[in-house]
Amino acid sequence: MIKYNFDNIVDRKNTNSVKYDLIKEVFGTDDLIPMWVADMDFNTPPFILNAMEKRIKHPILGYNFRPESYNNAIKYWLKTRYDWDVDSAQLTFSPGVVSGLMMAMTAFTNPGDKVIVQPPVYFPFFTTIKENKRKLVYNPLTVNNEFYSMDFDNLKDIIDNETKAIIISNPHNPVGRAWKKYELQQLVDICYTHGILIFSDEIHSDFVFSPHKHIPIASISIKAAEITITIMAPSKTFNMAGLSTSFVVIQNDKNLKRYNKELEAYHLLQGNIFGTVGAEAAYSQEGAQWVDEIVSYIDENIDYVVNFISTNIPQIELRKPEATYLLWLNMKAFNFTSKGLSDFFTNKVKLGVNKGVIFGPGGDGYVRINVATSRAIVKEAMLRLKIAIELEFGN
Repeated sequence: MIKYNFDNIVDRKNTNSVKYDLIKEVFGTDDLIPMWVADMDFNTPPFILNAMEKRIKHPILGYNFRPESYNNAIKYWLKTRYDWDVDSAQLTFSPGVVSGLMMAMTAFTNPGDKVIVQPPVYFPFFTTIKENKRKLVYNPLTVNNEFYSMDFDNLKDIIDNETKAIIISNPHNPVGRAWKKYELQQLVDICYTHGILIFSDEIHSDFVFSPHKHIPIASISIKAAEITITIMAPSKTFNMAGLSTSFVVIQNDKNLKRYNKELEAYHLLQGNIFGTVGAEAAYSQEGAQWVDEIVSYIDENIDYVVNFISTNIPQIELRKPEATYLLWLNMKAFNFTSKGLSDFFTNKVKLGVNKGVIFGPGGDGYVRINVATSRAIVKEAMLRLKIAIELEFGN
């Protein structure tokens, strides 16, 4: 039986929402449907809010720690969703995925070291490397008919003695790949042979569409576990990014100690009360039902967009993603300049979207849109896009 209704449109304005209340600052106008920031327009589930409400009834919000029940909730989630067994001693903390990457960067590499990324990819990876005075190295994904693959031959060619790590998006943002085990195994084999650490951003792990599955990189072999730092979070899944709570899995004892030393140096180990309470409530049987239902709803949103574009705007190339609630639209058929494409979506379509160029090499000519919103808003967005294309280019 379906328990949750995701059709409800929630007014998020005037809540200090980055997605809604900063839209004029970012795009120059506020009359857009915001489909840019990767958070959802669905209510944070009631079992999380209820747990937080229960905690706030206690009148003291002092220093706290994460209890074993918190670790058990994470272990339950990893086991039941991904068949991945971890020990409590292998779990540690980060306020967010990007901050976790930053601490991994400073813990395991030195200024001047090379760190590889695979663009087009989540753009904070670039600043995480460059702002820490590491050398950014690209291993661009290959693409055929909008199907993206890792370029293992090029990866082997670009690795040298200065290369210390690679940051992986698994599942991949923005192209929507849920990497298969054989692909991850090839990656691990190359990295293990060359002494390269894998920093794996797995924040979108819960948004994978059947028959595809999320496979944590560290879960595939002993070698993978030895060299992987996995960063995950309930934030995307349960729309609770404002609680600034992520977790890190490190199964190599030496690497865990190095990461925790970095974490403690920034006095970030403690976290916050409501992030702990919210995460523990999320990773539960109630959370599992909620995720199953919301993934189904988003999958239907994606099918709607894919079918609408195929039928009404076939010039746009769009392959259904295997994972995430983000769509990667190839707009190259219209021959926009990068600025022209951005202006078109802002001023003609009236959608706030992410420009593909910010995701690095391979992103020019694309836009990323977020369809984790009510079906009515998705339909309105597609209608706006169709009308704007017809007015600009004719039927």
